[in-house]
Amino acid sequence: MALYGAPIWAGTLRTRSAVLLRRPQRAIALRVARAYRDNSHAAAGLLAGSPPWDLEAKVQSAVYWRVLAVRREENWPAPQEVRKWREEAREVLYEKWSERLEIPGASRDLVAALLTGHGCFGWYLCERVGREPTTVCHHCDGRAVDTAQHTREICPAWAEPRAALAAAVGGDLSLPALIRRMISSEEAWLAVASFSVTVLTQKETAERSREDDANSLPQRRRRPGRRRRAFAARIMPP
Repeated sequence: MALYGAPIWAGTLRTRSAVLLRRPQRAIALRVARAYRDNSHAAAGLLAGSPPWDLEAKVQSAVYWRVLAVRREENWPAPQEVRKWREEAREVLYEKWSERLEIPGASRDLVAALLTGHGCFGWYLCERVGREPTTVCHHCDGRAVDTAQHTREICPAWAEPRAALAAAVGGDLSLPALIRRMISSEEAWLAVASFSVTVLTQKETAERSREDDANSLPQRRRRPGRRRRAFAARIMPP
């Protein structure tokens, strides 16, 4: 529904209208990704794999007007040709989306999670929000507690992105050293942002998979509460 008539209005979309599109998309993306409510539109869309709707509208617009131009010449494009045009338009979409994600603010939420530990870490999910039964890291063979520090400095599952991070900021990945490097160098900031997006996106995907597995198990049926019984009594015929 949000993209209804997109070929007509996509070319005249203004900043204020784009903001109006972002609000419902963010809400949907947060639910799809099961992400935290304080995640931004950019982070939620990235985790959910949902490109911004204003860019999606431009894809529809580009294909629609291209097809219409051919039809005005009394030619009907073949389905495979239209498919090719759509693929080309989506390539442009992904390029523009990538450019947006390179802006520091787009990865700010994931960087904040890596620095504060308030994110998809076993310790936080278990001790703070009660979403997991254990604090143990699910990504390595050891029985280490999964914290932001463990993820940044120790966990062998992230050895490759950690090596790229260390090459940019130095071997000291402790929190004070990392923050000093980030505020003194754009290269260091981008390296931390890249590490955060690469690692935390995978950790959140794994977290959602564990939730799906847990939800698929048979659960005891809950008895209806007092409010539900009262509501049922109002709508049921006497």
